[in-house]
Amino acid sequence: MNGNNELAAAAERVYRRMVDGSATDWGMNMDSWDWVPGVGVVSILAYAELVGKQEAIGYLQEWVERNKHLSEQAKVINSMAPYAIFPELYRRTGDGWYLEKALQIGDWMLTEAPRTREGAFEHTVTENASFPEQVWADTLFMAVLFMARLAKLTGESKYAKEAEFQLLVHLRLLQDPETGVLFHGWNCAERNHMSAARWTRANAWVVLACPWIAGEIASLLPASDEIADRYRKLAEGLLRDQGAEGMWATVMDQPGFYPETSGSAGIAAGWLAGIKLGWLDDTYKEAIDRALKGVMAQIGSDGTVQGVSGGTPVMPSVAAYDEIPCYPTLYGQGLTLILLSLALSNRGG
Repeated sequence: MNGNNELAAAAERVYRRMVDGSATDWGMNMDSWDWVPGVGVVSILAYAELVGKQEAIGYLQEWVERNKHLSEQAKVINSMAPYAIFPELYRRTGDGWYLEKALQIGDWMLTEAPRTREGAFEHTVTENASFPEQVWADTLFMAVLFMARLAKLTGESKYAKEAEFQLLVHLRLLQDPETGVLFHGWNCAERNHMSAARWTRANAWVVLACPWIAGEIASLLPASDEIADRYRKLAEGLLRDQGAEGMWATVMDQPGFYPETSGSAGIAAGWLAGIKLGWLDDTYKEAIDRALKGVMAQIGSDGTVQGVSGGTPVMPSVAAYDEIPCYPTLYGQGLTLILLSLALSNRGG
């Protein structure tokens, strides 16, 4: 088990590596408006809130000011991710611009964002690529988390109901009834899971987003037993696929594939979030400690998180996931930072 001082030092290194401003490559460049820096800023907010890193709030305000001119370039599901920090920035600053912008984006999602025939948000991206009628697990973290936080900020039930609906429809379409874990995607037109890969990072996005979203809307809607039950089945399924060293393979039921850090960090963070919400008990703590140990081993002395697979659409085959190269990314840093922050908060450190 890692001590609090060791976890705190690691979190600080991971955070500093994210905000040093030197990277211009796709994976580590904070200065764009898309899901990659979006995960970065969401994780920095979690670090500030859970560990009390107040200087991080100032960084987030500066980041928004520096990059908000980019926000209008594309309204797609993946570029919703950065808006998840707006409700908290509005609470802390009282700056009406954050609220005004958040309401504009929330209403766009309600009324204009492309949907599949089941009503799920179609997974749209800033890249020159189209995935018509496809539902991806990633969407819950990249877009629905923002909507849930907007619901809590405004007290508007329309946002809470949409967040709950999206959470349910994604779980219903993506969850494997036999194992409890999730497939990466669902094609609504063809009625299949495409390559049917049980991709680890897809599961990480959902096992973390699920309790976070449910916690945000709890004051506005009665608790959904179905969401909690499906979350517990997911958590149990993930436990069965954890490797001996505490990590998960990039496709979790393929133990010969390489171990992947971002997904492993996100799963352990999702378990901690579930414990905090009261959905899981302490029986998960041993597995969380093993995951922590495995993830910590991937953090370099300069805070760079290694072993992170690159951006991954739904691949044409399960085998193709093992061919995705690994390199440092903000979402790898971010999911690791969230795990470390939750672990410290859980231990009172």
